[in-house]
Amino acid sequence: MTDMLTAPRHVVSAASAARSTARWALAGGVVAGPLFLAVGLAQGWARDGFDFTRNAISQLALGEAGWIQTASFVLTGALLIAGATGLRRALRGGLGGTWGPALVGVFGASFWAAAAFPADGGAGFPIGAPEAVVMSGHGAVHMFGGMIGYLALCATFVVLARPLAARGLRGWAVASRVVPAVVLAGFMASAASVLAFTVGAGLGLLWLSAVTARLAAPADR
Repeated sequence: MTDMLTAPRHVVSAASAARSTARWALAGGVVAGPLFLAVGLAQGWARDGFDFTRNAISQLALGEAGWIQTASFVLTGALLIAGATGLRRALRGGLGGTWGPALVGVFGASFWAAAAFPADGGAGFPIGAPEAVVMSGHGAVHMFGGMIGYLALCATFVVLARPLAARGLRGWAVASRVVPAVVLAGFMASAASVLAFTVGAGLGLLWLSAVTARLAAPADR
């Protein structure tokens, strides 16, 4: 408090602005996952021919209304990368302060890759689209980018388990080591059940929001 009173006004204002920017960045990281899922669920229920048991949310970027999902990919990537910068500030100098935010940034960038390289159609969506026999080039990039992104997300949870444990949040730390196994199980089951993949990926997005919000809170809470 004494430092704030004796510091030049412009220094205090700059510090206050930096804290405000960091809070907004962290807020972006918190809302990214729930917003992405809400947009995807709303579209999946509204668009003809889409079935969550047969189609992945990524396929919503196809067809006449595909721009909505493409925009969702772009916005989610931006929010996640903003969240990564806020998380870096929140963990600055502490456990996970370098690799945690960096991995979140990789995860965010994978959404931009998904926007630039759409998934292939199939399993009846979009209606009237021919069934893909061979994966296209853009479909392969989409799948590879998603794989890298979610592997980065799983690694993020393992890294962030350390600062959670250091704050005495043992339950959170244990969950952050268990959630990656569930996410990866969903990926491995995707060949048999698209819904399992969607549930696993959705859990990862929601847990990242929860962990970001928890680490953004004061350490003694």
